[in-house]
Amino acid sequence: MAGDGELKLLGLWTSPFVIRARLALNLKGLRYEYVEEDVRNNSQLLLASNPVHKKVSVLIHGGKPVAESQVIVHYLLPADPYDRATARFWAMYVDDKAIAALETLEDAFRDCSRGKRYFGGDSAAFNYYNFSSFKSWNSRRTKKIKPNRVYYYASIHDSQTFLRLLSPKNASYMDVVLGGYLGWFGVFQRMIGVKVLDAARTPLLAAWAER
Repeated sequence: MAGDGELKLLGLWTSPFVIRARLALNLKGLRYEYVEEDVRNNSQLLLASNPVHKKVSVLIHGGKPVAESQVIVHYLLPADPYDRATARFWAMYVDDKAIAALETLEDAFRDCSRGKRYFGGDSAAFNYYNFSSFKSWNSRRTKKIKPNRVYYYASIHDSQTFLRLLSPKNASYMDVVLGGYLGWFGVFQRMIGVKVLDAARTPLLAAWAER
């Protein structure tokens, strides 16, 4: 696809979408330059590369930008037209539901940090100090996340139809799309007590995550 020095990825280390893009590039064995972005002070390169959304992730290939993580990993789509269409449908579904939960957590950290940077800026001491405030806020806000609905969405994915898109040997398009969220699923469990991939409710997906 590209030689050394031709690929550059603009990202943010906490973003599941950037993790998704990095997974795809690493699985392909492609060399690329990774550039960490400051989301509170976007670089001119990011603004020029993604003028519509002004956000990561952006892959720059030979000076030409490709925005949005799902677009970046499209080359991992199945060859079969039906499987390709099915994978795209489920990828959009996963993003639609997971993003809503991520935004709730972001709101929590933003409220508790009182405008200060909560990742990548302040010291660990500040984050620990702030955690008690988050727990208090969380007790009021958790109801909006509706754990039963989260479990329901996960249960829909825990089917042979969906699991067929996850490769048992080589990482597929859906492995990369869903795999980018695994770290944040752990955050959900620790912060709000919602275990998205639970062996009792979603045994197939839980087994996949362990692999």
